[in-house]
Amino acid sequence: MKFLDEAKVYIRSGDGGNGCVAFRREKFIEFGGPSGGNGGRGGNVIIEVADGLNTLIDYRYQQHFKAQKGENGMGSDRHGANGKNIVLKVPVGTQIFDEDRETLIHDFTKVGEKFVLAEGGNGGFGNAHFKSSTNRAPRNANPGQPGEERWIWLRLKLIADAGLVGMPNAGKSTFLSKVSAARPKIADYPFTTLHPQLGVVNADGREFVLADIPGLIEGAHEGTGLGDRFLGHVERCRVLLHLIDATSEHAGKAYKTVRKELDAYGGQLTDKIEIVALNKIDAVEPDELKKQKDRLKRAAKKTPLLLSAATGQGVKEALRALVEVIGEAPVSAKAKSAAEAEPWSA
Repeated sequence: MKFLDEAKVYIRSGDGGNGCVAFRREKFIEFGGPSGGNGGRGGNVIIEVADGLNTLIDYRYQQHFKAQKGENGMGSDRHGANGKNIVLKVPVGTQIFDEDRETLIHDFTKVGEKFVLAEGGNGGFGNAHFKSSTNRAPRNANPGQPGEERWIWLRLKLIADAGLVGMPNAGKSTFLSKVSAARPKIADYPFTTLHPQLGVVNADGREFVLADIPGLIEGAHEGTGLGDRFLGHVERCRVLLHLIDATSEHAGKAYKTVRKELDAYGGQLTDKIEIVALNKIDAVEPDELKKQKDRLKRAAKKTPLLLSAATGQGVKEALRALVEVIGEAPVSAKAKSAAEAEPWSA
């Protein structure tokens, strides 16, 4: 199942049914009068958050969704049936934007949440509705009102308590695989992670959801590498764990590169609480490790944590630091179930 976090769809609610012009004509019934029924209301377009979904892949192959029209009114005072609603299922964390991709219509943060995106048109009145003491035989009826139609953008932003950021090959996927049951792809080349990954972490009896996003390089906000489009998935996180590769040429420069891209993206990512950690400390000599630690400390203006995701050294301390920031309540009550769903694969 492919990971899809953005989709453009066309939606249209149902038109209302037309009112009917009819008169009651039966034997032995004198002055039967008007008997035209009203038209039925058109169906609504409803967006609903469904449990168990973690991608917008359903909207890659179908982009047009139309609700049913209301039935027309009929004689003998028979009203038309209402049109059936159409319900679009989306995962928790989905946002609805207008066609301009900037105007936010609704943000879904709870499983089971519903939002009426387009209301169906009202049904027209039949001639029986217009009967009065002065108009005993009306010969007019109203047409049904048209439904609403529009193009919208669906954008998925993962709901997680903490997020992993860093340059490619910083060891983010290895860290996630060690602290959770997630099994992201791990290899010795850049951009191994092509889409976000979620994992449930248990630290000192406290569970939280950790999100891993593809690595950032210089110029990511301009589209270099995989770009910064996946940064939206850590906008909802309370804390960021910034991993720096101890085997890189200069830990301080690597840190500043990622921070520059976070600032260029916006979304208040640079305002989030950040925990800085120097990873892969088992792969460098003690003298080189001290140099890298000092460089990173000067760049980040804080003492970094030292850890090795491969050997497990320092990992518990990093998790405890995350738990202190996250606190007792997770961002979403359903974040855990979303992370425990079937892993995404390309």
